[in-house]
Amino acid sequence: MAGFEISRRKVLAGSAFLLASTALPSFGWTQEKKGGRLVVAADSEPRNLNPAIVASNGVFFISSKVVEPLAEASFDGKDGLAPRLATSWEGSDDGLSVTFKLREGVTWHDGKPFTSADVAYSALSVWKPLQNLGRVVFKDLEAVETPDDHTAVFKFSRPTPFQLIRNALPALTSVVPKHIYEGTDIAANPANNAPVGTGPFKFAEHKPGEYYRLERNDNYWGEGEPQLDEIIYRVLPDRAAAAGALEAEEIQLAAFSAVPLADLDRISKVPGIKVIPEGYEALTYQLVVEINHRRKELADAKVRQAIAHAIDRDFVVKTIFLGYAKPSTGPVPQNDKQFYTADVATYAFDVAKANALLDEAGYPRGDNGKRFSLKLLPAPYFNETRQFGDYLRQALAEVGIDAELVNNDSAAHQKAVYTDHAFDLAVAPPVFRGDPAISTTILVQSGIADGVPFSNQGGYKNADLDALIAKAAETIDPAARIGLYKDFQKKVTEDLPLINVAEWGFITVARDNVKNVANNPRWAVSNWADTYVET
Repeated sequence: MAGFEISRRKVLAGSAFLLASTALPSFGWTQEKKGGRLVVAADSEPRNLNPAIVASNGVFFISSKVVEPLAEASFDGKDGLAPRLATSWEGSDDGLSVTFKLREGVTWHDGKPFTSADVAYSALSVWKPLQNLGRVVFKDLEAVETPDDHTAVFKFSRPTPFQLIRNALPALTSVVPKHIYEGTDIAANPANNAPVGTGPFKFAEHKPGEYYRLERNDNYWGEGEPQLDEIIYRVLPDRAAAAGALEAEEIQLAAFSAVPLADLDRISKVPGIKVIPEGYEALTYQLVVEINHRRKELADAKVRQAIAHAIDRDFVVKTIFLGYAKPSTGPVPQNDKQFYTADVATYAFDVAKANALLDEAGYPRGDNGKRFSLKLLPAPYFNETRQFGDYLRQALAEVGIDAELVNNDSAAHQKAVYTDHAFDLAVAPPVFRGDPAISTTILVQSGIADGVPFSNQGGYKNADLDALIAKAAETIDPAARIGLYKDFQKKVTEDLPLINVAEWGFITVARDNVKNVANNPRWAVSNWADTYVET
């Protein structure tokens, strides 16, 4: 391929990348048409590749090319959606049913026909009982009627907002084959790590520590798609390596900010490389300070307000995120056109006010200048969350709060915060997924079982807020539901069960011959059926 030769020596220096696979040609090749091989950086290896069970971006990044949802997010589609396995969807006026018309002529990768029975099985046996977010969205789903092979009618025992179901379609409706899962232990089925789907690419192989390989599905339902022949996910856990691999033309694309923010300015000036901030609009991450309300000092709203005033959001955005973020105003990000409101309480950076509030709350400085001590646990998932932990410790010291920084690996962090509650403050990066009922209200709602990640494990209880969340969950009228969630934002910012600091999307860096990148608001976790490498 003109201008694109992989350095075999450099690949071998990192690992025996791909050479163990006889299915792969050598890395020098000539491409004479659209398509070819796309080599992508992957910074992790998910333990489960079934997005119907684990609806997370790390899983979607690979599996969304293999396993398809009923609909995908779109910049210009009706209601911001584009059809995938469903061609249309309609909710009943009473909120008790949703009817999906399904795409005809679709086959699973093993050749079996895709039918409404697969959708019914996925919804009732996987999404509702097993999926991390589906347990919330489909909790009142009681049956799925299949009057024919291409119609699925979801029946709910309680009124369920069609707006919620519609907003959940891209992330929570990955359909799995009934004939492969039925009668098995779903959670232990081997297909969870070698998925069989209907998507434009088939799962081919995984060599741990080195790569995943997907190959073209020649029987894909999309006309003329996919345009790529193959996608290789090269495992690069060290994010600093992604920039060098792009410059050396060992990979062609790095998504999810695999190239560190500090490298973006430099790499944007390298000929043949483009930096792309679009394509994550429906995957907004939020930088949040989680609060353990069991701690006497933190149960006081004045103390929480003081901590909010002690944080310089503009500094965080400019210094930690290098401008690739926005200051938050509350639990719904500003780029959400449906639900966001700016009419909320705000907490400007004001050290003097923070100190005054702490004095009013009855926590004066001691002879050593300290008021009290806290244990601060930053999430280890991103450089930015760790860096913010360092910043927050310093910001709290300015107002007399001594924060002990505790850095754990991912497993230990999740256990400490979400199971053992062994924290006072924690830094978290929850994702806003297009509707407050999906992974947002759970951050402040009381009664969440121990061990649920990214949920209210701080013991916060507010009967009025719980009642509002419950009412919104069964409000059918879209305008009324939006109004309730605007009230939700006001209540959260007034009482501060947690503190929203910043919101950000990720960055993709690609060689400029990779085409059709970032053309939908969930691009990195969409199917890439129209992506290709130009010669």
